Amino acid sequence: MTYGTSLFLIAVGAILRYAVTATVTGINLQTVGLVLIIVGVVGLLFSLLWFGAWASRRGVAPVEREVRGRDSY
Repeated sequence: MTYGTSLFLIAVGAILRYAVTATVTGINLQTVGLVLIIVGVVGLLFSLLWFGAWASRRGVAPVEREVRGRDSY
């Protein structure tokens, strides 16, 4: 799940949780909104950890150094 998907789920969940006042038989929209918010936050945390782990591995390539023996001075 990417950042955009996570933020979208959080936004839709917040709208369902706090802005929608309609009632639907058999389903509680506020509970669905809360579940979407939680899934979005968990997905955002996983995305941050996943891409953070990749970013730390993509550091600068090691520089190869020439090793000289004592006799090469």
